[in-house]
Formats: sequence, structure tokens, C-alpha cells
Amino acid sequence: QVQLVESGGGLVHPGGSLRLSCAASENIFGGNIMGWYRQAPGKQRELVSVMSNDGLRNTANSVKGRFTISRDNAKNTVYLQMNNLKPEDTAVYYCHLDQFSRGEFWGQGIQVTVSS
Repeated sequence: QVQLVESGGGLVHPGGSLRLSCAASENIFGGNIMGWYRQAPGKQRELVSVMSNDGLRNTANSVKGRFTISRDNAKNTVYLQMNNLKPEDTAVYYCHLDQFSRGEFWGQGIQVTVSS
């Protein structure tokens, strides 16, 4: 069972920045997609940005131009750089791994709050 450990969340003012990190507990072999989803209070979980092991990205329109996903395959880690944060970005952010040979895994979630 792969464990995903998120870090980097917190409270930030509108217009500020945060960088989320998610590290897998073991080496990830084969085709896979890692990335981030979020869930705001009273809303469904939604895709934020994901990235395949060979570099393909899928990013929600609501965060394009503000959020950038990257990953370090050697460290089994995915990052989410979040700039120009808005109050509507407030949510619990979840790391997600879809490892094609083994299945899907979720992190425990990390709170991001954007407020003045």
C-alpha cells in the first residue's frame, strides 16, 4: 500500500502563494499519474492538476495560469506551486496517485485557506 504524505498547506492572504508537496512512501514503477484534487466545504471533490510520469499535464481551467504542477520522479514527489491565490481556492487539497498496475491511492488531505 503506497502512502502519500502531503505538506505545505496553511493560511495565506489573497494574492499570496503556497507550494504543496506530496511524497510517495515507495518507488513508483511503471505508468502512472500523480496530482492534486481539492474539496471545498459543501462541494464535490474536483481535479486541480495532474501529471503523468512522462510529463503530460491536465489542469483545471479555474487555476490555469496561477497553479503549476511539477514532479520529481527520482524522489517520487509531486509539487503544486500556487500563485495569486483567491478565497475560492480555499479547500482541502488531496494528493492522488493512479498507478496503472496497482490502482489508485489518496493522501490524507491538507488544508489551504485563503483569507484576509
